Amino acid sequence: MSDAREDAPPSIDPMVDFESAFDDSPFKLSDYRIEDFVTLTLFWALILVVFTQFFSRYVLGSSIGWTEEIARYLLIGVGFLGSVMAARNGSHIMVEFFYHYMPEWQARLLERLVGLVSLGFYIVMAWIAYQLASRTNSLMVSVDLPKSIIYFTVCAAFVLMALRTIQRLYLKYRDRTDVV
Repeated sequence: MSDAREDAPPSIDPMVDFESAFDDSPFKLSDYRIEDFVTLTLFWALILVVFTQFFSRYVLGSSIGWTEEIARYLLIGVGFLGSVMAARNGSHIMVEFFYHYMPEWQARLLERLVGLVSLGFYIVMAWIAYQLASRTNSLMVSVDLPKSIIYFTVCAAFVLMALRTIQRLYLKYRDRTDVV
């Protein structure tokens, strides 16, 4: 007589499921674009500035004044330029649950609508960021640089998100197969 119950789920090695979550495709430099490298550079600059802040405060006992403000601005740049990467890859957060229960034509129509609404949002936000950057004349508190640099960076990120969304929509619907 066997000890295994017939109604028990089959035992699956948990490592198999864990390893399936990782992509084993080889590294290809051609998969990355200029915004990836700019974001990576800003991220490493952020790491260095935060480390400098930590080192000066807790090891030297006297913090460097400009590190906190520059770290904040670098984090803004990393966040918005990272959003350009998400727009290119189509990996912004969305609810995919409904797409699975819709007919194919309806899911495709909703996907187009979401892409167009996102595009409109990026364009409007780029315009607002540009207007704000144009009107900002003040300098950063701890460094003598214009604060408008931050707003122009955000504006550029929204413009790039809009361009990457247009590119994604074009490529996606150029190669589509309409089998409805």
